Amino acid sequence: MAAKRSGAQGKRSRRMDVAIPSVQASRSEPPLSLERIVATALELLDAQGVDGLTMRRLADRLGSGAMSLYWHVDNKEEVFDLALDAVLEYRRPPQTVETHDWRGDVVHMLEDWRASMLRHPWSAALLPRRALGPNMLSRLELLSKTLSGAGVADADLNVAIWSVWNYVMGATITRGSFDLSADDRAAGQLRLTQLSERYPTIERSRLLLDDDWNGAFRRGLDFLLDGVAPRQ
Repeated sequence: MAAKRSGAQGKRSRRMDVAIPSVQASRSEPPLSLERIVATALELLDAQGVDGLTMRRLADRLGSGAMSLYWHVDNKEEVFDLALDAVLEYRRPPQTVETHDWRGDVVHMLEDWRASMLRHPWSAALLPRRALGPNMLSRLELLSKTLSGAGVADADLNVAIWSVWNYVMGATITRGSFDLSADDRAAGQLRLTQLSERYPTIERSRLLLDDDWNGAFRRGLDFLLDGVAPRQ
């Protein structure tokens, strides 16, 4: 998956040895670089979403000519891949001693993954459609290694990984799209009260008033991990 752009990466390395046209200096912009392109693409994606990213808009925001971008990236698809992988970078908390707390490690990984995508809402919809980059592959490798060390058998490891993948992705997409105000939720709950004979359980639990998204994610994750590798 990650190797599909190996040729493109070689071309990019060769292109980066060539000077960028002097229009950059004349506009007093910082030198064009791959890092700056990716950072600016993230800003554009956060502001306008996937449909808002074009090479022309990216070049305009960078203060460069569109053709200058192609010294660093092959096309818009590569920009998407690089921007998405930047979002998914995992910076583990510093640990001076080994904790042997596999659940805590997994919870931190998955909460960080969800939080990263919620900061960049376009990423959750884009991830299933892109090749997995090195940052996402590193996340999956660390997650697999941690679950394996917790006792998940190799025969069950893929099921465990896809289960937590589906949980994180579903929770993220639902949170990102469920944009009801407090008044909307109250009106919905009132409607459930009026229909309580038909929907008694969700009316009693006051489902539509529960907006503790972070708490629900963490508790649901505990349920899932109990099934993957029960507490010792």
